[in-house]
Amino acid sequence: MKIYLVGGAVRDKLLGLPIKERDWVVVGATAEDMLKLGYRQVGKEFPVFLHPKTNEEYALARMERKVQPGYKGFTFDTSPQVNLEADLIRRDLTINAMAEDEHGNLIDPYHGKKDLEQKILRHVSPAFSEDPVRILRVGRFLARYAHLGFTVAPETIELMHNMVNAGEVDALVAERVWKELERALGENHPEKFFEVLADCGALAKLFPGMPVDGPGMSALNTAARLSHDTAVRFSALLALTYPEDTLHNHQSRLVVEEMICNRYRVPNEYRELTKITIKHYKNALHAQHSSAQELLSLFNALDIYRREDRFNRFLIVCQAISLSQEMDFNSEWLRTCARVAKSVNVQELLSQGYKGNELAAKLMEKRLERISTWMSA
Repeated sequence: MKIYLVGGAVRDKLLGLPIKERDWVVVGATAEDMLKLGYRQVGKEFPVFLHPKTNEEYALARMERKVQPGYKGFTFDTSPQVNLEADLIRRDLTINAMAEDEHGNLIDPYHGKKDLEQKILRHVSPAFSEDPVRILRVGRFLARYAHLGFTVAPETIELMHNMVNAGEVDALVAERVWKELERALGENHPEKFFEVLADCGALAKLFPGMPVDGPGMSALNTAARLSHDTAVRFSALLALTYPEDTLHNHQSRLVVEEMICNRYRVPNEYRELTKITIKHYKNALHAQHSSAQELLSLFNALDIYRREDRFNRFLIVCQAISLSQEMDFNSEWLRTCARVAKSVNVQELLSQGYKGNELAAKLMEKRLERISTWMSA
């Protein structure tokens, strides 16, 4: 039995970047061998084991064979006869197909170190084309390393283009698309994820009507500079990719809701922030030119009284949109106005005997008074 450090840990060590997690490959062992040593087996598709002390993942060296479309269409051979080179060749990119032995020696049969030095993302072998998720991964890795000067090898773009033409992208499972998209949104240059998809023809299939040179991508870039919050970045992108002034309201919401949020089962926090942004960001950007009644209506629609965190995220999205469009927007003014509206004491009104519809009406009246007084001060 031999154990090797593989993948991202080796790659990031060579790049001089912090190592976030370590993955290991075990050669010459069986599942029974691992269990006898105290490892805990996880995973359904192929045997992966957790170290009894570190909880790091140890996978038996494996070979793959494509038997049907999609990323699940594989059979695996994890017999002790599978060697390290056979395991590494099944990986996506050369920079992820390196290993390190117990003495720290680099094992690099597919020239990943050279591609790291030349800052190239290149597929390891033609087997890359058997898994459409790898198209998304290439986009995510470019989003992560573009600031270091990385590019995608032309032959890899061509291979991915062929995969799209062959219909492989059509077999992608919604959860995997969202997982890769969410991770890409958290990288240094999330727009590069979409550029890779556009270069290989996958963007139109996965995200209809999303141009890589449009205002949505500009808003995404700005949001990425303002916040690490992936929901904020997602909302900024979609709000200006599918704005209501260039599409009928129904059509805009249909694209966002059906073609993206529902299709990829986007979590509610992303979905809700995106929907209120598309609907209300223009009113927010022009808030200082609004009447007290218009501001109160905006706050009610945004439910600032119960959803303060979402309101704060909404303000960051609006800030990103305004900067990307070179518009003036004073988020602190709007936040202060919201605090004024929220300052009405509900308990005090209850103690005065207001309840039900009367309480709701009085609450709105008092909030409107507070906003009007503050605006005229």
